[in-house]
Amino acid sequence: MFKTLSRGLLAAAFLALPLAAPAAAAQHAAPLPLAEAVDLLPSGVESRDGYQRTSFKHWVDADRDGCSTRMEVLIAESRTEPTVEAGCKVTAGMWFSYYDGVTLTAPGGLDIDHMVPLAEAWDSGASAWTAARREAYANDLDAERSLVAVTARTNRSKSDQDPADWTPPLADARCTYTADWVATKLRWQLAVDDRERGALTELAAGCGQETVDYEPAP
Repeated sequence: MFKTLSRGLLAAAFLALPLAAPAAAAQHAAPLPLAEAVDLLPSGVESRDGYQRTSFKHWVDADRDGCSTRMEVLIAESRTEPTVEAGCKVTAGMWFSYYDGVTLTAPGGLDIDHMVPLAEAWDSGASAWTAARREAYANDLDAERSLVAVTARTNRSKSDQDPADWTPPLADARCTYTADWVATKLRWQLAVDDRERGALTELAAGCGQETVDYEPAP
């Protein structure tokens, strides 16, 4: 089940086939200091050859309960009881976009962001996955860090950029964002290139006691 209560509480106050994956990354571990988690990320050279967004089938109804992935996230992340109409259409609620610190009550202003964008996942190893695994990645409701409801403008500003080129405009969100990014890449064993690793290392150095916890994807 999709779990986002801990993200909601945080907001109220504030992976792919690796080329060389450390053995420790293949096992679930207790929360790790962010800098140590960055060190576990497999290294690789990114390539976007052959990428199409349609390679990742998303917003499916994987559990066949009548709600698409987008609606599941909206329901789970609303900080009040959401209004859900026929056909599992979410029409109202209260969402905190932690990238920019904005609270919204209308879902139309929200995008569901893939923490590690689909294009970035492709670059980092998902190009070698089966279509079924790419679909599982694009609709990952089993890890609260994988998908997040944020304002459409911040999601579109981020686009397919990694942390070397984009971090949230709200400075207080950047350590959480870095931890979420690293956790997602570790969960799916997605690689990082040298520039991305450098940016993550620099961000982690300024994040004090931030930790990373993740479960490897099935």
